[in-house]
Amino acid sequence: MDGILPKTAFAVKYKVIRHMRDCRDAGLKGRYLIIVNLLNGRSPAQTAEVLNVTRSTVYRVAERFRELGEVGLLDRREDNGDLKLDEYYLSVLYKVVRGNPDDYGWKRPTWTREMLVETLRQRTGIRIAVSTMSRALKKIDARHGRPRPMVRCPWSKRAKNRRIRLIRELLRDLPKGHVAVYQDEVDIHLNPKIGLDWMVCGQQKEVMTPGQNVKRYLAGAMNALTGELVWVEGDRKNSDLFIVLLNRLSERYSRTKVIHVILDNCRIHHSQITREAVKAFGGRIVFHFLPPYCPQENKIERFWQDLHAEVTRNHRCDSLAELMRNVRRFMNRRNRRANKQYLKQAA
Repeated sequence: MDGILPKTAFAVKYKVIRHMRDCRDAGLKGRYLIIVNLLNGRSPAQTAEVLNVTRSTVYRVAERFRELGEVGLLDRREDNGDLKLDEYYLSVLYKVVRGNPDDYGWKRPTWTREMLVETLRQRTGIRIAVSTMSRALKKIDARHGRPRPMVRCPWSKRAKNRRIRLIRELLRDLPKGHVAVYQDEVDIHLNPKIGLDWMVCGQQKEVMTPGQNVKRYLAGAMNALTGELVWVEGDRKNSDLFIVLLNRLSERYSRTKVIHVILDNCRIHHSQITREAVKAFGGRIVFHFLPPYCPQENKIERFWQDLHAEVTRNHRCDSLAELMRNVRRFMNRRNRRANKQYLKQAA
């Protein structure tokens, strides 16, 4: 330690250790650790090896501590001027990232960090480095993700919003003795859905497929209030499957005056056989059709996403029977969880 730091009184060493323990800044705490190791008798080489830093860093921190004391351990970049990534800059960046490049004059469909740097310079007058833009994107919780493909609704914006508003008002002001459900169908394939998974470097996991695909179909209805799912299974996705679900709903909610079914515009929901079946319920089942291509308004879609994520994606089942057992297990588990949450909220 001689030649690196002068001999220090025990009180000074204790003060440094105490301040290091109270420190919450990672960079400053690292510099404190360098000084504490040197004060405890370790050489610069040993300190650098223990803390996984370079020797030059150890010498630089030790020199500033010898000249200025603990003040020398502070980050000198605090004196560089006003912080560029302030609240205003980040708020503008958030707005820009939510938009598309062509909204800001770029002839490119996706953002790059370089384009964001230039766009923010034009709008704020502040230029930052590309590496700093990476930190700025992290601060606003931006991610480099995959966009969701959408089909444009053929209805006018006014008609679409009006239908959605009416359905939301129905759910908000649901009369006593009525129940509302979100309805939809989902395909279960023996051939696994291939999805993202974590792998170590140099590894590519394999998912075996049976080759000859076999399908099973589920028709489900999720209670808009409790989240409970009523479902039926079938070999074909047709009106018969849908009507079986309506019968199951009528049995499940036998004491309910009216069952409001919120559903999409699939042709099996409009077929002649379906219309005749609905008449037989004597007005107990009422359909509320969503605008075309608005899956985000059908809350059961999230249920199906979870089903694929937890059961069907990258699955390793050898038979459809095994896969369907896993599907039923997942559905029952989710129903138990939904009922428990609803009872907890109602208490």
